[in-house]
Amino acid sequence: MAALQDRMEVRTGLPATGSWQRCSDLLADPARFDVWRKLLGEWLRANFGEAPDRTTAGFVMSWYLHVPAFTGALLLHHERRVPMLRPGELAFRLCADRPHPEGVAVLGDEFYCLPGDPAAGSPEATVVADEKALAAVLRARYTAHAAQFVRAYAPLSRLGRRMLWAAATDALDSTLWWAGLYAGNEEAGVADAHLVLDEHYPPLTASTRLKQTADGWARRRESCCFSYLLPEQPLCEGCPRTCRR
Repeated sequence: MAALQDRMEVRTGLPATGSWQRCSDLLADPARFDVWRKLLGEWLRANFGEAPDRTTAGFVMSWYLHVPAFTGALLLHHERRVPMLRPGELAFRLCADRPHPEGVAVLGDEFYCLPGDPAAGSPEATVVADEKALAAVLRARYTAHAAQFVRAYAPLSRLGRRMLWAAATDALDSTLWWAGLYAGNEEAGVADAHLVLDEHYPPLTASTRLKQTADGWARRRESCCFSYLLPEQPLCEGCPRTCRR
């Protein structure tokens, strides 16, 4: 799977070297998010001259949520498997130049799969009936992880729980789409997004927002990343501040 996409390093297990962080460590000690935001603030000031609090909060919010979302989306797309996505079984590494996650490590062995999976009989596998059931598992596993993030990050970020759940929805919907797009099969990614988010499943804030346009597939975001607060930066394409619901 790792060889089929080049957007992020994806591996199993932690290497002997490198600054990897377990998701569970950040959730247990939310002050680590403040350290991350400080690193981002330094990068923003060096590149834009300013580092608005809402922008650092929004970027870290989105980047963290993409770790479980992209991991789940990649495994669903390429393997038709869903990992457990427990915070203690996911780790990530930040890029040295720009403090965003550039590597993800899956640390657990357990997974959900379909009856025809070659490893369906292994002790680590939990077999589900069909793709709809597998989609429900991904939704549930990701939402459970996101709920822990919302509880930990809401008091620090002051973005509000509605915004955090909107960002969680964006991360899942977008990464399902991108998993197919980056592998050269955008239609399959769109199909996965419609499979997993076929309707509104609270506390996620919406069903898939992917729509066919004259220019191809596009989606309206549920959350704001606050990049527009940076000097001379426009609103993002698909920003909820400008797009109709």
